[in-house]
Amino acid sequence: MSAVTDPARQPAAPADAPAHVAIIMDGNRRWAQGRGLPVALGHKAGAEAARRTVEAAAELGVSWLTLFAFSSENWRRPLEEVSALQGLLRLYLRAEVATLVKEGVRLRIIGDYARFGPEMVRAIRAAEEATAAGTRLNLNVALSYGARDEILAAVRAAMREVAEGRLAPEALDEARFGTLLQTAGMPDPDLIIRTSGEQRLSNFLLWQAAYAEFVFQDVLWPDYRAEHLAQAIEDFRRRERRYGARS
Repeated sequence: MSAVTDPARQPAAPADAPAHVAIIMDGNRRWAQGRGLPVALGHKAGAEAARRTVEAAAELGVSWLTLFAFSSENWRRPLEEVSALQGLLRLYLRAEVATLVKEGVRLRIIGDYARFGPEMVRAIRAAEEATAAGTRLNLNVALSYGARDEILAAVRAAMREVAEGRLAPEALDEARFGTLLQTAGMPDPDLIIRTSGEQRLSNFLLWQAAYAEFVFQDVLWPDYRAEHLAQAIEDFRRRERRYGARS
């Protein structure tokens, strides 16, 4: 067989559209500081960008969208900023649920969001229940989320199952371990985007990102628009996804 027709020597086909896009929304603080505004207004502008991105993702045919809204490390920020973020999250949950239901968007929250208090927990569960029938887009929002904490919690859960005789150690494989993560039942992200020009994961979806493609965009999150998401997806489409194999 010639080199031209040998499939083992052909380049991998470009990737299809990503089913699951995850975004590290970075740059709210710098956006506000660059305009001489309070940081809280940067987060407010960031919430508007999140709304635009949810709409754009649905229009572009993305099935799953995960937004990193508040990390476990964000609790170390100044109390005033954390309080402003909490207030904004509560407002978003109240104001956006009806729109999410209307647009067929299913909302799910991952992370240790119990740290926000019982009122927030009730609001989150009510929002998840109200949007549970949505099929157009699965929207995951990571709140008080840290991937290392998630992995450790899954390890502890597996150890308990082994100790209780419900799981044989040799039966614990990647698929079984995945059911113990907060993202159980969700596909791994195909594409992870980070805005603001930074190029790191920042403790986000470490297990799930094993074979994700990365796009780093030099735009502050409050300025993020549909065209930026479209550009990232077009970049993804041009990639060759080998999953460790040769092309």
